Amino acid sequence: MTATRGTRALLGVLFLAAATIGAWVLWLGWDTRYTVDAQTGASSGPYEPWQVIGCVLTLVLLAGLAGTRLSPWLVAPVMTVAFTAVWSWRAAGTDDSGLWVVGGILVLVGMAVGSTLVSLAGRRIGRRMARRPA
Repeated sequence: MTATRGTRALLGVLFLAAATIGAWVLWLGWDTRYTVDAQTGASSGPYEPWQVIGCVLTLVLLAGLAGTRLSPWLVAPVMTVAFTAVWSWRAAGTDDSGLWVVGGILVLVGMAVGSTLVSLAGRRIGRRMARRPA
């Protein structure tokens, strides 16, 4: 029995959403501590730069690979909604100031632009590779 194109797309979307949420959990989901500088009193965090870089690189890889299999116009909204939702869920639960909304909007815009561009590039590269003679 073979899967139809729609079934493959649905399974791809579900896998992509789970992988996107997994990237957040793997890199950012476990860190909830803020660091306070003893001399200045300034706080930073909860994420370290290496965590954010790792998360971004993982998301780039996911978007690029997904773009070779799924339409970029499907990849971008799935990744954007999945990552923004999980990020916002955690941020809303830990922020008393309400500024998480601003961060959520920035995450939404960044994910939308980034996943669109990378999945389009993945689609283009995938098509070029498919046309190459073996």
